[in-house]
Amino acid sequence: MSIFKRLRDLTMSNLYALIEKAEDPIKMTDQYLRDMQEDLSEAEKAVAAQIALEKKFKVLYEEQEALVKKRDEQAHIAAQAQNIDLARRALEEKKAAEQKMNEYKDSYEKNKLAADGLREKLAEMKKQITELKNKRETLVARVNAAKAQKTINQAMGSFDTNSAMSGLKRMEEKALQMEAEAEASGEIYKKQSSLDDEIAKLNKDQAVEDELAALLKKYEG
Repeated sequence: MSIFKRLRDLTMSNLYALIEKAEDPIKMTDQYLRDMQEDLSEAEKAVAAQIALEKKFKVLYEEQEALVKKRDEQAHIAAQAQNIDLARRALEEKKAAEQKMNEYKDSYEKNKLAADGLREKLAEMKKQITELKNKRETLVARVNAAKAQKTINQAMGSFDTNSAMSGLKRMEEKALQMEAEAEASGEIYKKQSSLDDEIAKLNKDQAVEDELAALLKKYEG
């Protein structure tokens, strides 16, 4: 199986459509995330191996390139010294190095192209995993909101508004009755207090009259 099989066979739009239709979208999203994380791990290993090949051929190419330059310089030095055999030998090794250099350069460019392609796919896979994680967070929020709404609806469904209002009305009537009783007891106390005051006043007036009568009697005749 290709390490990028899900990336190739299942676009994000199709994936989201499948998730939306799932009985438990969160569990399905988690499963896809686990699968994609496994693929990502394999892809990273493959990309690392490809990059290692790219670097290996780059080093071999650069080594042969340096050798070609070196043998060319040596051929010039030998020619200036009129050492024909040494100059010929330097040119022969230069030619062999050029051949290897071209082979390694070709391999390096091919492996670099392959590595670049894998890097792009790896970046796309990481992007899709991030999108799917964000999608999961949105789904969790939606599911929790739906559950909360369902709970509220159930609670409201079992709540008897008429019964509650009837009970409230009875409580108001009871409060009014208690207020009326309190007011009535205040009136009774007020009346009782007025009667006592009147009796006391009568007693006070009689004492004055008695004293006045005694005084008048004293001065009669």
